[in-house]
Amino acid sequence: MQILSFLGFTLLVAVIAYLKTRKTDESSSDGYFLGGRSLTGVVIAGSLLLTNLSTEQIVGLNGSAFKEGILVMAWETLAAIAMVVTAVFLLPRYLRGGITTVPQFLEKRYDKVTKTITSGLFLSGYVVVLLPIVLYSGALAINTMFDVPNMLNVSETEALWITVWGIGIIGSIYAIFGGLKAVAVSDLINAIGLLVGGLLIPIFGLLAIGDDSILKGISVLMESNPDKFKSMGGPNASVPFGTIFTGMMLVQLFYWGTNQAIIQRALGAKDLKEGQKGLLLASFIKILGPLIVVLPGIIAFHMFGGTLDNPDQAYPMLVTKVLPATLVGFFAAVLFGAILSSFNSALNSSVTLFGVDIYKSHIKTDATEKETVFAGKSFGVILAVLSMCIAPLIANAPDGLFGYLQEVNGCYSIPILTIIVVGYLTKYVPAIAAKIAIISGVVLYSLSQFILKPYVVGTDDYPHFLHVMAILFVLNVLIMLLIGKYYPRKEAFKLEYTNQVDITPWKHLKTVGIGICVIVIGIYIYFA
Repeated sequence: MQILSFLGFTLLVAVIAYLKTRKTDESSSDGYFLGGRSLTGVVIAGSLLLTNLSTEQIVGLNGSAFKEGILVMAWETLAAIAMVVTAVFLLPRYLRGGITTVPQFLEKRYDKVTKTITSGLFLSGYVVVLLPIVLYSGALAINTMFDVPNMLNVSETEALWITVWGIGIIGSIYAIFGGLKAVAVSDLINAIGLLVGGLLIPIFGLLAIGDDSILKGISVLMESNPDKFKSMGGPNASVPFGTIFTGMMLVQLFYWGTNQAIIQRALGAKDLKEGQKGLLLASFIKILGPLIVVLPGIIAFHMFGGTLDNPDQAYPMLVTKVLPATLVGFFAAVLFGAILSSFNSALNSSVTLFGVDIYKSHIKTDATEKETVFAGKSFGVILAVLSMCIAPLIANAPDGLFGYLQEVNGCYSIPILTIIVVGYLTKYVPAIAAKIAIISGVVLYSLSQFILKPYVVGTDDYPHFLHVMAILFVLNVLIMLLIGKYYPRKEAFKLEYTNQVDITPWKHLKTVGIGICVIVIGIYIYFA
């Protein structure tokens, strides 16, 4: 029954995605990479949420909540503010310039070399970090829920290879052969399922704690575990309170405002109004995110206490404990959709970056639209195969790899955010300043986190990596501004309006945006 419900829901999503996208012209760059610039607010919101939410986040954040409580909600609630900033400040400029990729703006603002370096940084991050990690963590979740080794009578290693390649092949079909619209439509359906299924876990958990009463369950949970409901983390917490005002907001702004795998959904909006509505709808739902990725971890702590050696086991154990057997197949299908979404979104973005920013810019400058799309698809196939080969090998890596890789992302996130922000806020800072900022950002962060921290100063006395990010962001901005002052561009940069989509802003943008920010601040004050 579980297998049938899993296969049934997965096939339903595939059929709907096919029917919704079969009329999209995917022979052009806009058609394939941006869904024909036809995405509506609801589709954008669903795709944004599911691209962001995957097994490593659901399992990982709930594991952190099991250890530390509600303070880890910063990764969710503060994302809402970053999305508001993106909707108000960045998206209007992106759509005015008619860009397909974020690095395209960098070519217009600085030069082609800056664009290529940035595309290379994005691609290295996806290939080395994101794609294999998503495949590996997703395969582990599916193997655990269905006990694949026993089902197929194979070893755990063989089951891992089978599941990784299964997820990778299905995700590749969506991303490479369906384009962004197929990815976005399937994301929307799975997002609805994930919201429903994800909310069922804490509901059933609270019912179990409160003797079939949700309100009693909440009361028991808060009274028994008061330390788990404090939003402000101390200096030794994974998210110290001070980092909220430094690197945390920079990481959120990079992720939601400049990360190609995320912002590509908003770039495919039919107009600015729909893009802004999609971002704000997603930001409002993101405020509710802790109900799915934090609260279950606290419920698991109450139910299992100190019986778990590995906090990352908290969420899978809670699902097994409280979810009725009839719903396990549906929830596994939704979780499978979340895994696919993160994989095919990163893959689709990699295809876009290679086709538009590398192939057409450097390999064949006179390539037609069809040739560019074909080159991107071919590159996507190679990337997919490489990631499927690498993913199972992660099982042999040392403990703490996931945390280490998250820290590694700072090597490229802050330098890219720096040159984009300075690029939009100034008119005379030259291309050489952007190149120096990228190189200094990568080198200084790497030196700080991987040489000074472990070998010179020591991890105990070293500043939190989010504080380090903020310090380097300010330093690189100052370097760029100084270069701009003494060696400015000859002509001021002017952002041209390409008329590809209507850029009239949504009339309720400011009201809704301020409302969302007030809600986030209110949540922190309430749980202080």
